[in-house]
Formats: sequence, structure tokens, C-alpha cells
Amino acid sequence: MHAMPEPTPVVSVHPLTLPAPDRGDDLQVRVSAPTTGHELPVIVFSHGFGQSATNYAPLADFWASHGFVVIQPTHLDSRTLNLPPDDPRTPLIWRIRVDDLKRTLDRLDLLESSVPGLAGRLDRSRIAVAGHSWGAQTASTLLGARVLDADGNPGEDMSDPRIKAGVLLAVTGRGGADLSPFAAEHFPFMSPSFVDMTTPALVVAGDQDDSPLSVRGPDWFTDAYHLSPGSKSLLTLFGAEHSLGGISDYEAKATTDESPERVALIQRLTWAYLRDALGLKDSVWPAPVESTLGRLESK
Repeated sequence: MHAMPEPTPVVSVHPLTLPAPDRGDDLQVRVSAPTTGHELPVIVFSHGFGQSATNYAPLADFWASHGFVVIQPTHLDSRTLNLPPDDPRTPLIWRIRVDDLKRTLDRLDLLESSVPGLAGRLDRSRIAVAGHSWGAQTASTLLGARVLDADGNPGEDMSDPRIKAGVLLAVTGRGGADLSPFAAEHFPFMSPSFVDMTTPALVVAGDQDDSPLSVRGPDWFTDAYHLSPGSKSLLTLFGAEHSLGGISDYEAKATTDESPERVALIQRLTWAYLRDALGLKDSVWPAPVESTLGRLESK
């Protein structure tokens, strides 16, 4: 079995600004990269509701110190932007989030040249998308998930051929009757169809993630695995709630189910999964999971 490589130093630059005249606010991006290595694969990461590019350091730092370039845009729902609820963009934020991820891919040249020492070191054939919660739903659209309209018809295909694999952390499940009345009223875009989500992906779900957005219970967060075709894996974490042990910050105040062991498992498994799914054969996949922490299955 291959051992996990030793972490390397990371250079992180934030904020990098991507002009976005059609968006109302330019797009602020954080880029983290290892100081050594060439042909580095890329992860574009979409944060959860209200968070920003400066959150999810436990994941971004780990991935970057183990050979990935990690790109984190700050979406319009971030508390750092403080958009008023009556802002005309608010109903469209779910869609603008998707555009944010695509814009970072469109401007990879600019981002690469803005980070000292990074120029010429990206492997553009190996790009993955990842996200947590609302960010996982955003990421899933680049993998081929589509949003159903009020009549149940799939909306626009927003998949992106540049994306070769994905990691969906606490990704919301089916809409319709599975949504709570509050979610159905306020989040009409939370009605995904996974039947066209063909890109390989790892879905990570907590078996205690009981969401106010759904009437179903924690298994709602496994829909993206069960309802999508193609090569998929599901990591079910025992005892985990929505923050999956504390992936969004090193500070415990941001999580209800703090577990360094759980976070360490997510770090190791997402790294191994993406290295394998992107065709980098230095990882062992499927990776071992301690039976007390969770269960890994694949199809």
C-alpha cells in the first residue's frame, strides 16, 4: 500500500479578483498551491451557504499540501458580501454560483500567473470540482446534475467537460415531496435530477445529518449516489451531522459534531479518491475506512 506522502509547504494567495461585469460584484478567489511539484491537478471548491473562500481550510490546506492546486471562489451568498435579501440577484444566486465555478476555469491563466511560482505547473487535463452543502449542489451541476422546473422537466445542462471528477460533501437530495414546506417555498432550485450526472464522483454523507430542508432524514444526502449513473462511491460517516466533523474551519464553534478523526478520514479519502479518479496511480483506492468511523461503497 502506498503511504500518504509527506505534506509540502503551501503558498496561498487571497483575494485574487476576476472581473465579472455581468455579476454586479467582481469574483474574489483564493488559490492555494504546493511550493513544489509539476503537472499539478486542480480542485475547484464551492463553499456552503454564507461561507467564503477563506473557509474550509482543513480541506484546502490538506489537498494543497498533498499535491493539488485548490481554487476557492467566494459566492454572492457569502456573509462577507452581506447582500441584502431583496437584492435582485438573490433568486439567481444558485445559478450565479455555477457561473462562478466556470469563470474560475475560464480564467485559469490569470489565476496561475497571479500566484508566485505557479506558472506552468498546472495539469489542465486533471480538474475536479468539490463542494459542501449548497456548494455540493453547485458542484453537482458541473458533473451533470440538472435542476427540475415546476413541471418536473430537467432544466439546462450545465455540465462542464473540463471537470473529470467530483467530491460532493453533504449534497442535498431530491426535491418535490422530499422537501420541507420551508425549503419548497424558499429554494425552488433544490429539485435536482441526477440521471445525467455521469461524471465520476465521491458522495460523502453523515448518518446523523437530519436537515430542516427535507422531511426524509439523513438518507436524503445519499440520493446523488443512488440516483446517478456511472462510476460513483459513497462514504457514509457514522455519527456525522451536516458539518461532517468540522470540515469548514479549524475552530470548533463552526461545527455541531466536532471530530478530528472524521475530518482526517475525509481528508485522506477525498485525496485518494481524486488522485485515482483523475488517473494518478499513486493512491490506493478504494482506501481503507475504520469500521467505527464509516462505511465506503462503490458502484
